[in-house]
Amino acid sequence: MLFPLRVAIIGSGPSAFYAAEPLLKAGALVTMIERLPTPFGLVRGGVAPDHPKIKSVTKVYERTAAHQNFRYYGGVEFGKHITLADLQTMFHAVIFATGAQTDRRMGIAGEDLPGSHPATEFVAWYNGHPDYQHLSFDLTQKAAVVVGNGNVAMDVARILARTPEELATTDITDSALEALRHSQIETIYILGRRGPAQAAYTTPEIKELGELAAASVTAPADEAALDDLSAEWLHHYGDRGTRENVEIVQAYAAGPASTKPRRIVLRFLVSPTRIIGTERVEGVEIVRNTLVQAADGSLRPQSSGQTEIIPAGLVFRSIGYKGVALPDVPFDSQRGVIPNVLGRVTETDGTPVIGQYVAGWIKRGPSGVIGTNKPDSAETAASLLEDAETGALWQPTHTTADALDSLLSSRGVDVVSFADWQAVDALEQSRGAAQSRPRVKLTRVADMMTVVHAARGAKLAAD
Repeated sequence: MLFPLRVAIIGSGPSAFYAAEPLLKAGALVTMIERLPTPFGLVRGGVAPDHPKIKSVTKVYERTAAHQNFRYYGGVEFGKHITLADLQTMFHAVIFATGAQTDRRMGIAGEDLPGSHPATEFVAWYNGHPDYQHLSFDLTQKAAVVVGNGNVAMDVARILARTPEELATTDITDSALEALRHSQIETIYILGRRGPAQAAYTTPEIKELGELAAASVTAPADEAALDDLSAEWLHHYGDRGTRENVEIVQAYAAGPASTKPRRIVLRFLVSPTRIIGTERVEGVEIVRNTLVQAADGSLRPQSSGQTEIIPAGLVFRSIGYKGVALPDVPFDSQRGVIPNVLGRVTETDGTPVIGQYVAGWIKRGPSGVIGTNKPDSAETAASLLEDAETGALWQPTHTTADALDSLLSSRGVDVVSFADWQAVDALEQSRGAAQSRPRVKLTRVADMMTVVHAARGAKLAAD
């Protein structure tokens, strides 16, 4: 094996840390490069603030970061501060773990009207991602439509439906909390193009909607009922979770009228055909679908031609994430992923690319939960280690520990170390503790760097 094996990982989310773990155990030197000062990817910027238990997985990543052969380089952007050619001179291989950074479009008229937003932007806004803090969402509207039936759609609907008191105990940003405190939204429609047996959300997510303090959940009885094809499929092939999901939805549909001030309406077998409005969103036209069996046996939605209009002033599309191409790295634009075989990057024609690997959503597409990334990243790390055994990797010429430091310093990059991040982390948690919250997030890079520089100065003074 090439030793010491030097591996760069671009990105610092779950897939990045899960890839680092087996590499470190094998004796590799791992350098993690992240565009933001803050690590942990969607665990920090994507997991809903009212799901703190999910965020506790960062304790595992912190143990990985504490390894003597691990180094974190925050505030370093691949393609801007450092290039693929640079990495080839200093590392034996690189793993791209950049996730799926944008959203899929619906491709319908009116999609770009004011009041129509990608769910990704709303999620990033209330979670404090620095790139999205300039955004605003018109919460004076009485009705909102969430297009999609996955967990992100459930998160968006739930955050819109929660009371300020419920949100005040979370790590939602102060600005989002203040905006939501004045929200006038009364009705939230969630649109699924297929039926309740085909919905992508998990059982805890759909169940949690029914546990909100000030919002009820309902569904039209005819849309909650299973068509013959779905009933047959569920009987023969459905798992326990899917059966439970269907039962929960049907219980919502059969439930009594509620006096709660907000209402979540689950719609199934409907697709948006256009967003209506002149200067801003005024409503969504939807078409009723029926399910037909495709050649591969799957059940697909087919338009019935029957339409209706849902009056609403806000629309959030949540129909999937999509990867973004990286400079000088092969990319499958149709699938939104880096083409690969077992994590080994290939050209779009299948030709292997030496020294390049991929993990997570940018490898397989936006599927699964956080834990799904662990076996995915382990597969990639195993492929890399196999190639290291045969020497089928890059042959770097600058292998000293400070080679990357010198390069970035020459380019004026103020690198954030993991210790620097921990200073930010400690301040956020301290601010949170004063308000009985997990943390109060810093949302501007400049503010984070002020904390970093103060911590560095304090350490120098102490030394």
